[in-house]
Amino acid sequence: MPLARPLTAAIALATALSLSPPVAAQSGEGLAGSYLAARLAVLQGDHREAAEYFERALAADPGNPVLISNALFANAALGRWDIAADIAAALPEGATGQELAGLVQFVQLIRAGELEGARAAIEAGRAGGPFIDELAAGWIALGEGNMDRAEASFMALTEDPSLAELAWLHLGLARAAVGDFETAEEILSGERAGRISQTERVVRARAEILVQLDRRGDALDLLDSYTQRVPDPALLAMQARIGAGAEGPYDFVTTAQEGIAEVFFTVAQAFGSDGGGNLPLIYARAAHGIAPGHSDALILAGQLLLDTERYELAADAFGQVAEGDDQYVEAQLGRAEALERQGDTEAALTALTELAEARPDLATVHATLGDMLRRADRCADAIGSYTAALDLVDTSQPRYWFVHYARAICYHDIDDWPPAEADFRRALELNPGQPEVLNYLGYSLVEQRRNLDEALGMIEEAVAARPESGYIVDSLGWVYYRLGRFEEAVEPMERAVALLPTDPIINDHLGDVYWMVGRQREARFQWERALSLEPTEEDGARIRLKLEIGLDRVLEQEGGVGETQ
Repeated sequence: MPLARPLTAAIALATALSLSPPVAAQSGEGLAGSYLAARLAVLQGDHREAAEYFERALAADPGNPVLISNALFANAALGRWDIAADIAAALPEGATGQELAGLVQFVQLIRAGELEGARAAIEAGRAGGPFIDELAAGWIALGEGNMDRAEASFMALTEDPSLAELAWLHLGLARAAVGDFETAEEILSGERAGRISQTERVVRARAEILVQLDRRGDALDLLDSYTQRVPDPALLAMQARIGAGAEGPYDFVTTAQEGIAEVFFTVAQAFGSDGGGNLPLIYARAAHGIAPGHSDALILAGQLLLDTERYELAADAFGQVAEGDDQYVEAQLGRAEALERQGDTEAALTALTELAEARPDLATVHATLGDMLRRADRCADAIGSYTAALDLVDTSQPRYWFVHYARAICYHDIDDWPPAEADFRRALELNPGQPEVLNYLGYSLVEQRRNLDEALGMIEEAVAARPESGYIVDSLGWVYYRLGRFEEAVEPMERAVALLPTDPIINDHLGDVYWMVGRQREARFQWERALSLEPTEEDGARIRLKLEIGLDRVLEQEGGVGETQ
């Protein structure tokens, strides 16, 4: 789906700061400092800092249109709609940022329930922009009590290939909002409309609709089908409620305001992180601003911020989802990821540990905690989390291959090989031919001088599947080296270095191979290069020893090729 080009351009203009400060900024040192600090914050993607400094600059130069448009953008990106609306009102006619000002004012009209004013804004071309306006018009008609006009509006949009799926989706939701659940299910299931992407929210809406149709069994089957593939905590909770007979009346989207919030959300979701994530981020913030209970909009905002490396803002967005909300678990998983990427691993681990203690029944939480502990080099602790996850699931399902694989890596890390090998082999049973598992197990067998023919076969299969993986190609060269087939090791090892030229271990390996085929000058060059790439202290000491006395004498001290790294 193409981006809404006019509004995208407006936001790009609103955030593109001029190469020199506004004229007014040059007249005051404090103003210039605020402007430059705001400019730096924009370049760093920190909307909170940008908003603060642009507002300081505006206090000193209230009518400056460049400052107004940028302050407007920063506050909209934060979801501060009341502040953004005040700023939008001060934007002079003809100044850059009119489209964004119109969007902010449109959001405020919807939040206030002023549907007539919102319709007038759409007609005047000062609303949410392409795609948003067309879909919102249908919901406004519904809110004004004219379902026929709403349906006509949505149906007209189904003729546009770029809008057809969204138009059918919103027609289905509108039908459900007025109690026509039969038609809603026909549309949302794809029976009437053709393919409708079965996202988590569509599945949730359909499950609620099926309950209203007294098709509780079909609702449970639908949820089971989805959660078997994606164990979404919110849908698992919904499945439990429906199974217990406790699901109440339909409340997914019941008003025009909620429908327009869903328009902003679904368009933001469709755009993803295009254009640096600014346009979909503002749309996600609009969805939450209009419907404060739309926790999926907060999660989408957090994910967009995460994708664009704005980790502190992402953690804040995820953290706004209240405990007790069905989406709380997913939000906390996102918050922990943002904290880890921000560099605060301890806070991230604390968040996940507390979540695992609060929800010991969720395998996803335990597995995610295990992954983070593994990345933090706490493999002994990670094993317990992975085991807790596997104890909660049907381990015959292929999708759990990765948990076995990750636990195997941790067992290997703490030198407990028997359970490591068992987990590697179980991962291959669940996902035959998986190249990462083949490579790790094959390489480990080579290092132990065990089952070398089997190990070679595994690594050759992995290379065939991932010929562009430097690590896997390195493994092939190394197994040839271990087998004493030094000439055969040269080509794959050279290819591995070409694929990963800055990896110290692979460069070191190539040096060893060169030495064994008599290319000693090239071997020393590779070892020197490996040292320049900051290997571990242990590896560096061994490389320096090879440079000092040669590989042959090092191997004599270590007991032969079979004892090399």
